[in-house]
Amino acid sequence: MRIWFKEWKDNHMLRDLVVCEEDEDTRTHKIFHALDEACYTFDLSRPLWLDANITEFKKHAKTRFSKDNFVDGIDFDYLEMQVIEE
Repeated sequence: MRIWFKEWKDNHMLRDLVVCEEDEDTRTHKIFHALDEACYTFDLSRPLWLDANITEFKKHAKTRFSKDNFVDGIDFDYLEMQVIEE
């Protein structure tokens, strides 16, 4: 599984990261491990999954975490997470 993380501000991508999860874990665990790795790499707190994020991710394998998802302040508009290969 490959998951692409992108930080966006003012419609410009600031930085991105592709995380490959190749272990035999469940899909959900792979997603959470990849999110943890991206947050560690970007030096972010782990975002909260709101109902809207869960719904969007189930439909499109993609979601955005905005300032409402983070306990700490962020200096970008949103963090986008997208599954690009299962």
